Amino acid sequence: ECLERGAASAHIHKMDVTRTASVNAFADWAKATAGRVDVLVNNAGGAHGVEHVEDGRDDDWEAMFQSNALGILRVTRAVLPLMKPHPGGIILNIGSIAGRVAYEGGSAYCASKAAERSITKSLRLELNGTGLRVGTIDPGMAETEFSVVRLKGDRAKADAVYRGVEPLSAGDVAEAIVWAANRPAHVCIDEILMMCTAQAAPYKVHRVEE
Repeated sequence: ECLERGAASAHIHKMDVTRTASVNAFADWAKATAGRVDVLVNNAGGAHGVEHVEDGRDDDWEAMFQSNALGILRVTRAVLPLMKPHPGGIILNIGSIAGRVAYEGGSAYCASKAAERSITKSLRLELNGTGLRVGTIDPGMAETEFSVVRLKGDRAKADAVYRGVEPLSAGDVAEAIVWAANRPAHVCIDEILMMCTAQAAPYKVHRVEE
C-alpha cells in the first residue's frame, strides 16, 4: 500500500515491544537500513479481559502494561539516538480515550493508557529544545481486532460492541497520524482526541436499531 501511494520503498521488520533485545535489534536494523528515523509511531498495544479488579488476572494486567506502557518506553529509548541528530522529527503515541476517562471492567487497561499519556507528557518536556515533537492521538471506539483480542477471540461478542454504530476505522486514525506528522517543524500537535460521531464518552454511545 505504501508503494501504491507513491513511496520510493517500503520495509517491514518484525519486533516484539515487550522484549528489550527485540527492540534493540530493530533499532540496529533501522540504523543500517535508513540511517535515521524522522517519524516514530508507537502503536503496539491492546486490551485483555473485561473483568472487575476482584476477578482480574495477573497475566492480562502484565500483558497490557508491557505493551501499552513499557513498550513505548523501550522503543522510544532505542530509537531516540536515530532521531535527535535530526530536528523536526516527531514521536506519536497512540493512546485511547480510556487514558482520560476510566470505566468499569477496564481498570488495568485504563491505567496502562493513562501511563501512555503521562509518558507522552514527560517526553514532551524532556525533549524540549531538541527540535523533536511529541504528541498523543487518543481514539475512542474503533473497529479493529481490539475487541476480538479483549474478548479472548469471541467474535460474536466483539461484533456486538459495534452493533448499531459506525465506529472509527483504522484508516481514520491513520489519517490523523499522517496529518499530525506533516505539520511544519515549528508546529507540535500535542494531542488529538477523536471519536465517532455516535460516541460522546466511553459510556455514552447512540446506537441505531438494525
